[in-house]
Parts: sequence; C-alpha cells; structure tokens
Amino acid sequence: MPCVGDWLNSPLSIVQGIFAQNAPNSDWEKKVTEYFKEKLKENNATNWVPSLNDVPVHYLKPNSLVKFRCMVQDMFDPEFYMGVYETVDPNTNARVLHFGKYRDVAECGPQQELDLNSSQTITSERQTFYCVPVPGESAWARVSPSTSYTPSRHKRSYEEDEDMDLHPSKQKEQHLGSGGDIHGCVEPKRLETEASAGHHVISPNCSPPLDLNFPLPGEKGPACLVKVYESWESFKVNDVLEVFGVLSVDPVLSLVNSEERDSSSLDPMECMDTAEEQRVHSPPASLVPRIHVILAQKLQHINPLLPACLNEEESKSFVSNFMSELSPVRAELLGFLTHALLGDSLAAEYLILHLISTVYARRDVLPLGKFAVNLSGCPRNSAFTEHLYRLIQQLVPASYHLRMSIESMNQARFVPHKDYAANRLVSGLLQLASSTSLVIDETQLEQGQLDTAGVRNVTALGNLITWQKVDYDFNYHRMEFPCNINVLITSEGRSLLPSDCQVHLQPQIIPPNMEEYMSSLLTAVLPSVLNKFRIYLSLLRLLDYSISDEVTKAVEEDFVEMRKNNPESVTADDLHKMLLVARFLSLSAGQTTLSRERWLRAKQLEALRKARLQQQQCVNGNEL
Repeated sequence: MPCVGDWLNSPLSIVQGIFAQNAPNSDWEKKVTEYFKEKLKENNATNWVPSLNDVPVHYLKPNSLVKFRCMVQDMFDPEFYMGVYETVDPNTNARVLHFGKYRDVAECGPQQELDLNSSQTITSERQTFYCVPVPGESAWARVSPSTSYTPSRHKRSYEEDEDMDLHPSKQKEQHLGSGGDIHGCVEPKRLETEASAGHHVISPNCSPPLDLNFPLPGEKGPACLVKVYESWESFKVNDVLEVFGVLSVDPVLSLVNSEERDSSSLDPMECMDTAEEQRVHSPPASLVPRIHVILAQKLQHINPLLPACLNEEESKSFVSNFMSELSPVRAELLGFLTHALLGDSLAAEYLILHLISTVYARRDVLPLGKFAVNLSGCPRNSAFTEHLYRLIQQLVPASYHLRMSIESMNQARFVPHKDYAANRLVSGLLQLASSTSLVIDETQLEQGQLDTAGVRNVTALGNLITWQKVDYDFNYHRMEFPCNINVLITSEGRSLLPSDCQVHLQPQIIPPNMEEYMSSLLTAVLPSVLNKFRIYLSLLRLLDYSISDEVTKAVEEDFVEMRKNNPESVTADDLHKMLLVARFLSLSAGQTTLSRERWLRAKQLEALRKARLQQQQCVNGNEL
C-alpha cells in the first residue's frame, strides 16, 4: 500500500502550499491539477483513494480526497464563488490572501475578518451536477479491489471522534450565487446515507422529507453535489463519470443556509429562489455531501475487471492477451446460456449477439448497432424471466428488470420531467446510463385498460427500442435525450413492443424446479470463469469493426442472387438484419472485419430463426 501522505488526507493543505508559492499568478490552478494527476498515477494510488460508492460518508474524513463513480442525473445553474479573497486583522491591519476553490465556506484565521471590498477578490464560476450511483449497477461491479469496506461494530465515525467547530460567526458563507439550505437540522450521524430510493430520507423535526431522486426504485448509495471547476461543458446529463475531489460535509452549511432561508422569507427580494428550490439545491451535507472536483473523467464502461481506458499502452497488452483465449470463453459462455435458456442453443447464440450489441453511430435519426431481441415462447407463471434476469445481472455491469403489468404501466414514472418549482429534473425509470441492459417481462401482462399515463409509458418504451431516445418532459416542450440501452423482451407470443429480432424459445428441457435449476447453473460456474464472461461481454462492445470493399461487393451480389430466387422472401430490412447479425457474430469471435465465413454463418442463423417462427405460426394458426 502506498504511503498515505497529506495529499490524500489533507488535499487542501497541498493546494494551500501551491497557492502560496504561485499566487496571484493564475497558473497555480493548473499546477494543482497536475500535482494530483501525477500522484494518482503512482503505484496504482487511485486504488487507495476512499470511494463514496463503498464507504458511508460518516466514516470518511471531511476535506479528505475521495472518489465517486456516478451518473449525472441533473445539472444545476452555474454558481459564483470567491476564487480568491482577502482577510484582514482589524487590530494589526495585516492582510492574508486565501483561495476559495474546492471549498464551500470561506475560512478566516483567528482575529481575521473577510474583506468583501478588497481589490484582490476574484469572483469565479463553477458548475454543480447532481450525481447518483449508476442506476441498476450490479453488485459484482460495485466491488472495488481498492476500497472494499466492511463496517466494524466498534468503529467510530469521524463525527463521533471529532468535536466539530460549529461557530458560524467565524466562518462566512462563501458562494454568492447559491440558494439556502433546506433545514436547520444538523444530525448527520443519525441518518444513514445509503438511503433507499423507494423511501424518502426524513430528518427529525424537518418537513417535508428529502427525495434523493434516484431513477430506479430500491436503489442505495449516496447522492452527491459534484462541483466542477474546469471543462464542465464536456459533461452532460446521463454521462457516467469518475471524479476525484475534496469531500465537503461541513455542518456550517446547514446553519448558514438555514439562516439565509429564514431571512429571505422576511424579505422576498433578498432571494429569488423558491423555498422548494433551496431545499433541492442545498440539501444537508450529511445526506447529500459535496465533492469539489480536482480531476474527472467520462467512463467508457463501468466494468471493474477491465482497464478504465483501452486506448492506453498498458491496456493494449491486457486486450491482446484476452483475445488470444477468446474462442474457449465464447464456447463456455454459449454452453452456459444454452442451459439458462433450457437447452436452446439457437436462442443462446442470439442472446450473446444481443449482449455485445451497442449503438456505434447515428445516421440522421437512425441508431446503428441496436439489437433489441424479443424472446417469445417463454414459460408463463414459472418465474423463468426472473431467474434469467438474475443470470444476466451476473454478466453485465448494469441492468434493470421491468415487470410489465397494467398497474405498473399506469402508475410508474418512466420519463423524467422538469419540476420548475424546485428547478430540477425529476428522474424516471428510463433515465439510465449508456450500455444498461433492460429486461422487459411481458409474461405477467394481463388484460386491462391503460390510462393516459400508461399509454405514454408504453409509447416511451417503443421510442426507446426503435430510436434509442427518450423524450424528457419539460412541460412546454419535449427534449430528446439519445441513449444506448440493450432491450431484451420476454413474452409468450409476439411482443406488443417493437423489436429488431424475434427468437422463439424452444425448450429442450422443462426442469421440475426452475429456481433450483437456475441457481445450480451459477454455482457450477467457477468465479474465474464468470469473470471471463464479464470481460468478454464488456470488451467486445468496445471494439471497432469494419467491412472491406471486397466483402461488401460479395454481400451485394449475394443479396441480388437471393432476390432472384424469391423477391418476396428477402427485403432490404432482412439484409440490414443479416448484416447486424454478421457484425456481432464477427465481434463475438474476436474478428473486427467481416469474413465470407461469418456472412454465411449469419445467413444460416437467420434461416433457422425464421424457419422456427414459421413452424410455430403453422402450429398456432396465427401470427406470433
């Protein structure tokens, strides 16, 4: 373990040192960023930075360096703060210059006062993002080798160990453009930060309860106000980020903001923000901690078994080593999924192709690379989909199981909408991070009447599948948010939702106890093999792919030949589907270009799939 120096425990002291050496030259900010960037490169130091994803906030030292892997759920208006300010000692008239960056509260030394009229004051701007843990993140993907945390019964939190200084007269609220806090309640250690999204967090003597605005029900983990100082234009809603920054949980924030709220209620002109907006934008730091970002990066993926960035030189050897043993991994995964799909190897092939599919480009409004699969013929009332989802959950980093019923369609909130009173984006089920697997279970759907909300929700699902976009509701208009969600629909007959490919399940075995059968599949797989499956599915989504001119010409000639024999049997849509299947077949074998062999195999799979659908149609006498 690398030596834990001041840069980890007291990053602000390091910033102070750099500021003192270089101020008032503006280069000091760049030097701070470079310093921490170099430190985090040493001896895998990123692994030893405590993570808010793993460690409850009350066990972390205030003002220490932390990291947080999160999704941007909302972005607030930019706020102004004092980047540089000056304090003066009224007795000696001695003046001291301070930095305000990476802080919520302007600090004054003993016998010092803040000089708001100083010519040295520099007002700067920062962007606040409201961030939540990645929705639907699998338990195995949350486990970080660095900060695996097991709370001890006898371990005391920092709030119990340290008697925090709560004298707001000595500390003045620093930022000029932010609203007040929502409550005057300071009881951080009594409230577990890992609150469930299914319940509001209720502070004693505080009303109404605080909604942490997680997109999915039952989610756990902290929500954070992430304050970004540089290049915030490159981040947008629904991006997945990893941030390194200074943790701010100063109870003074609650006191100062509460005082501001009370004073503004006496004079409405003092504050333009509504009380509801103040509640949402300045929640208690004990419940929604602040992170002042020193370094931040957009993540290509959230699989901890893969290098964060595959373009770096160190990562290339990892990729080449894994690709050399790809064939046996694919064969084992195919066998595993065949058993999961009750002995149906054709459905297992298509499930692999579905799990490695991704939107790689957009041509006008058309998303290229999406491969939504409708798995029809699923056993009804056998909890088959539930157990299949649990297996998929063990393979992909983020997923969600949507059980379709008349009740859920009519009552659930699928589409995020803007709440103008609180000036925030209220989340919905379809506010998901890129590459999330969405498993929709239609097998439990009964007859009934959809109300207006239900029709809107079904329409939103259809738009997500067809166009890979969700139209967020801003009351007076709708705004398109592009997405990249893998959708698998399980149903008895043909789904009422659109899909790119329907595969009819043909079980070869009907286990007497479905739960026991599915559970035994997971226990039979070695953890090392399971990890290879996880790497396989994540890695292949990130590979580039191309078709040579020679193969393109051969495919065109083949298509013309097929049309000659039977013009009705092969359409342009069929060609597009075969090219998609060929693409993912090639990638599943580790090939980044299309070969003649893979093209023929794609045609064969499509012929088998269509023949099965026609056979089922003949049996049932109607369309699936």
